[in-house]
Amino acid sequence: MPRPPRLERQHGLADDLLRELAPLLAEDGIDVSRLDDVDVPTLQAALDRAVERRNMALFTPVGRARELAAATMRVAAEGIISGDTVLAAAVLDQVTPESPDDSSATVAGCIGLALGLLDEWLCERESVAPAGLAMSVRLPPGHWTGERAAADVLALARKGRAFRALRTLIVNQGSHQLLPGCALAVAAAIQAWADVTQAPIREVAGAAVQ
Repeated sequence: MPRPPRLERQHGLADDLLRELAPLLAEDGIDVSRLDDVDVPTLQAALDRAVERRNMALFTPVGRARELAAATMRVAAEGIISGDTVLAAAVLDQVTPESPDDSSATVAGCIGLALGLLDEWLCERESVAPAGLAMSVRLPPGHWTGERAAADVLALARKGRAFRALRTLIVNQGSHQLLPGCALAVAAAIQAWADVTQAPIREVAGAAVQ
């Protein structure tokens, strides 16, 4: 997750970010057109809160953004399970850092969706997942990109804490490892789910990853 920005009065990217954060800053009573009226510590604290809320929104996709993230993680997971690593890698390579028009899945959306679902499935919180799924989930054998991240995600999800540990996961693993790690963890959970229920992989993935 990006670190909160330090206050710098610059044109270009900083101004774009301020405009994006303006509605969130307004909730704290700060008008971005009158920043000179706000002392620096107050403004910095408000910026920190605004960036945190913005980041949480990015990692909690809704509507079309969630549909794209779910489709991406389903196809990637099915590719991993079937051994089609070329397909899985190609799908994840198409994920973009940002998509203002919701035309493609985003890194944040895919990661946030996966962590939230894994928390529900493995911690059995209001979940349609079979009972005891957490004990059956195992990463597939072999060496995989993001496997360390996947192991951390599964360990946290079994406690229902994967999404809450988002910041720590990104700091420790980096999004370039966490994204494939999430796909690997989702694949492992779907495989275990299918094994327990004796249902086809595609059926499980289609019903669970939404």
